Amino acid sequence: MPIRPENKSINRPVAVLFACKDSIYKTFSGIELYDAERNAKTFPGHMPVVAHPPCGSWGRLRRFARPVPGEHELSIWAVEQVQKWGGVLEHPSYSLLWQHMNLPKPGDPGNGCGWSLSVPQFWWGHQANKSTWLYVCGLERRSCPDIPFRLGEAMYVIGGSKSRRPRPTLSKSKRERTPFEFAQWLIELARRCFVG
Repeated sequence: MPIRPENKSINRPVAVLFACKDSIYKTFSGIELYDAERNAKTFPGHMPVVAHPPCGSWGRLRRFARPVPGEHELSIWAVEQVQKWGGVLEHPSYSLLWQHMNLPKPGDPGNGCGWSLSVPQFWWGHQANKSTWLYVCGLERRSCPDIPFRLGEAMYVIGGSKSRRPRPTLSKSKRERTPFEFAQWLIELARRCFVG
């Protein structure tokens, strides 16, 4: 994987694929945003991506998912875009997408195209822990932006709490939101990615 000097990444455009209608990404400049209205499948390429494909049918809560026809395949397409153009794909921890696409799990060596990282979005200000896997292509691990570390316990949980001190469950709309700091970090990570 060729790595370019970080100063060349400062103003690189980044495509954000599968953003929510009211996404925090809409507050950032220097990005090409693809929400449901713009349709990520119209992305022409030639820039790194931050991909948030629909994960309902891939995650641990998939038994509750009601994906629309064709939605399941969007995650496969998103992996292909990250591998082709560089960038990062975000999905819930233990997503079946990793097994299906033969992606390296967090802690495993890379697969020639990329590597994976497990992070709690709580470190970037999410109200719940929200354990997340990232698949990164076009960047060596040591060139990743600094990752914050936050001690403590999240105020909410995604599903039922199994701790001795029960915590309230976060609503679906709030759990799906990407914290501003996490979005900013993912954009910076993608800007540093170069494939080819």
